[in-house]
Amino acid sequence: MEFYTKDGKVLKDISGLIKELKSMSYNSFNHHVNQEKNDFANWIRDIIKEEKLANSISKSHSKKEILEILEIFQKRGCHVHETIIIGAGIAGITAAIYAARKRMDFLLISSDFGGQLNVMGDIENYPGFKHTDMLQMDKNLKEQLEYNNIKIQYENVEKIDKDKSFFKIKTNKSVHESKTLIIATGARARKLGIKGEDEFARKGLTYCAVCDGPLFSNQDVAIIGGGNAALEAADFMMRIAKKIYILNIKKELIANQVLMERITKRKVMVINNAETVEIYGEGMLTGLKYKHNNEIKDLKVQGIVVEIGRIPNSEVLKGFLKTDDSGHIKVDKHCKASKAGAFAAGDCTDLQEYQFVIAAGHGATALLEAAKYLQRR
Repeated sequence: MEFYTKDGKVLKDISGLIKELKSMSYNSFNHHVNQEKNDFANWIRDIIKEEKLANSISKSHSKKEILEILEIFQKRGCHVHETIIIGAGIAGITAAIYAARKRMDFLLISSDFGGQLNVMGDIENYPGFKHTDMLQMDKNLKEQLEYNNIKIQYENVEKIDKDKSFFKIKTNKSVHESKTLIIATGARARKLGIKGEDEFARKGLTYCAVCDGPLFSNQDVAIIGGGNAALEAADFMMRIAKKIYILNIKKELIANQVLMERITKRKVMVINNAETVEIYGEGMLTGLKYKHNNEIKDLKVQGIVVEIGRIPNSEVLKGFLKTDDSGHIKVDKHCKASKAGAFAAGDCTDLQEYQFVIAAGHGATALLEAAKYLQRR
């Protein structure tokens, strides 16, 4: 495809296109850009060989928008996306779906797919699903991404910076720039690091009582931990499990008084100074071993809930965005982070409710707020 200037010369560069667009009449512009085609996007793709820029132009239907995109490209020497979403767990995928449906120019960057979904078992508390599991949810999400023509760029983010106007994301493969940024890198459960832990994950061992607790109905369950999260798990499991053991590595529980009073001794047995050293079983877990007063003891259980804390995947953001003492990104109720144009969603934030449905809500909120921010620029 070729374009010609008013004096009959072949258009060869972005600066020439910008000049022609500025003087182009409304009727002439609409001849080139309408619901059926975008000649400027095709020209950029064919002549300039900038696929990202062409894709962005193809989503724009006003001269003002196209001029802004081209002028930024000319000034920066690269294409600047409207937003970049980092993380492809539930929060990041939700943000990407909303971005695609708003026809935004965005990238979805992640080192993996699914996030915490990859360590979950059965899922029975997600609206619209009476029962599903990791494999089915994984399949559904991938089909939804394909339906919305969303592609994940599998890259590891190494550094994030921002100048006065734009974010710069350096990965192991490239450098990307954007006007807004959505961090949805999630969190990972803090593991025990003992024999049998990885072997029996999702085979009786879980890191989420609310997610998987109902699977242990009328069974004996061990909860490993001694803080609020562990006692909250015990409180939840009291209506489900036959017997609950809390194995606390410290001398006493460290939790708020209300939770401690709520845990009844009739159903919950607290074992302090108990260091879990091994998890065992045949196919499914059948018990654990723990060290108590320098003696190795055995405990037969059918379920284990590990609640010794979560680690937010926010290491790359250290010093860039404000975090709490544990590394969770500080956000307000609109998912806004400490820098203008930066948003965070899901388990990496200090909202700290580790549920798929909440992460999805955060992802939608972050994207909608990012879109509002762009409109106000």
